Amino acid sequence: MASADKNSAAIVVVTEGGPHIWAIVNAIADRLGPVSVILENPESKKQLLLGRARRQGWFSAIGQFGTMVLTRLGKRFFAGHAARLIAGQKLETEPRPDQKIIHVSSANASDCLQAIADIRPGVVLLAGCRLLSRQTLAQMPCPVLNYHAGIAPKYRGMNGGYWALASGDTANFGTTVHLVDAGVDTGDVLKQARGKPEPGDTISSYALRQAAFSRDICVEAVRDALDGKLATIKPDLPSKQWYHPTIWFYLWTGLTRRVW
Repeated sequence: MASADKNSAAIVVVTEGGPHIWAIVNAIADRLGPVSVILENPESKKQLLLGRARRQGWFSAIGQFGTMVLTRLGKRFFAGHAARLIAGQKLETEPRPDQKIIHVSSANASDCLQAIADIRPGVVLLAGCRLLSRQTLAQMPCPVLNYHAGIAPKYRGMNGGYWALASGDTANFGTTVHLVDAGVDTGDVLKQARGKPEPGDTISSYALRQAAFSRDICVEAVRDALDGKLATIKPDLPSKQWYHPTIWFYLWTGLTRRVW
């Protein structure tokens, strides 16, 4: 790590949480030192549904909501598979007892900005949180990176790993760490990692599988930011934003292509 004072070298992760995110946070802490986690309140399902209905129409929004419900049920049904994945990949998917966690209402709220101002970090890593507004980004005191569970820019948005597989593009089952701008996963790419799903993996476990092979690029990108050595790459890929699959598309793809 670069020689820097304690405050300027601080690391902040902003997230809604989740097992795959804690696996990444703990990997960063092991390699680079303590991480302050700012944990935002999840957006209500009602607001999420209304927002998607405004953007895509009620037909698509209801179909996507059906897949989200099915995915939640799938996590319970396939809990044994997830446990084996976690053990096999040596993922630490819970916060440690000494983990510093700051609870905020939203990544765009004043309490989040105040927490970041108090910490004075050298880098902020977003991982599974709300899209930051232009106003919030303008007030960030350091580089802001995002861990995205998909290969950008080809699989921006939601469920990037699933969409690569559902599209027959298994070579792009992967993840991206990129700089954050006001778009949806449109910032300049810093690091990418690609891997393969294993038998038994589904949309309920892809995030864990991706986190397992992406810990290194998260550590490397955060270290580069602290050292002032961020370097971007330009993937030769088309750009497209994806959303949750609708329940009817998900079931059809599972039955015909065996991508669940």
